[in-house]
Amino acid sequence: MRAAVLREHGEIENILIEEDFPEPELEPGWARIAVKATSLNFHDLFSRRGMPGISLPLPLVVGSDIAGEVVEVSDGVGEASVGDRVLIDPLNFQRGMIGERWNGGRAEYCVADASQLVPIPDNVSFEVASCIPLAYATAHRMMVTRGGVQGDDTVLVMGASGGVGTACVLLAKRVGATVISCASTQDKLERLSALGSDHGINYMEQNMREASWEIAGKPRITGQGGVDLLVNCTGGGSWVDSTRCMRKGGRLVTCGATAGFEDQVDIRYVWTYEHSLLGSNGWHRSDITTMLDYASDKSLLPVIDKVMPLEEVHEAERLMEEREVCGKIVLQP
Repeated sequence: MRAAVLREHGEIENILIEEDFPEPELEPGWARIAVKATSLNFHDLFSRRGMPGISLPLPLVVGSDIAGEVVEVSDGVGEASVGDRVLIDPLNFQRGMIGERWNGGRAEYCVADASQLVPIPDNVSFEVASCIPLAYATAHRMMVTRGGVQGDDTVLVMGASGGVGTACVLLAKRVGATVISCASTQDKLERLSALGSDHGINYMEQNMREASWEIAGKPRITGQGGVDLLVNCTGGGSWVDSTRCMRKGGRLVTCGATAGFEDQVDIRYVWTYEHSLLGSNGWHRSDITTMLDYASDKSLLPVIDKVMPLEEVHEAERLMEEREVCGKIVLQP
């Protein structure tokens, strides 16, 4: 089968398009999926580069967000049938994550435990469905379950043009919150404005903290000024300024750190302003099904920047690595 194969960690060129990569074996209780769409995530870049402390089984077909059609089921599978349109919940609690512990979606076929298969509503495309688990379901858990976003909140979203970032903007606007989006170019800010973002900060040209103060006010110990909820999945030295943007009693939520995992916090602001620092790890199945429901009733649709053929995987990863994307990139094997 055709597949984009990672045989050794390193640069983009290490991803090889192979026409005769072996099809995955079907295990008891599993199903074979003809992949129709797989979306990119920053996690894929970390897998390609190599993640400290995590050994991946090379050669590996990366890709964890996968939508497709069931073409074969093994004996004893009662939850799925040939012809079903399905989204794969990437996490298998016994095996790990597809695209990391076993071959994923950048191929014509993949396999998954039948318990991981989530039906796709008939009016939701494979491309839209493939954007949901690692970005939109993760954002839903972070914003709604952990962050408790409310309609009267002022929300600042760092890295707002990425997959998780655009999802956070849309989820905040869905409940009526005021959104301040941070992005690296004016073009991205204009696209975020079209999604409903109320204010924009170009962090390449503006100081985020000072720009935030101009919009939401400088936080005061008496409770005035500052943002209610700040989304920081960036890391890389940004936490000190983040806490300086938050109102007394404000919440900071994070589900990752695309610019670096080590950071600093001036904890004087944490205790003085009674901040809550909230971690959010991945998604639950209910987050996936909720986002599929939103896509089905058109109340919230994932933002897709580009749909590209598998053969253009190098360009797709380059666009993501150089942060030239607003939303998600989808590959079609």
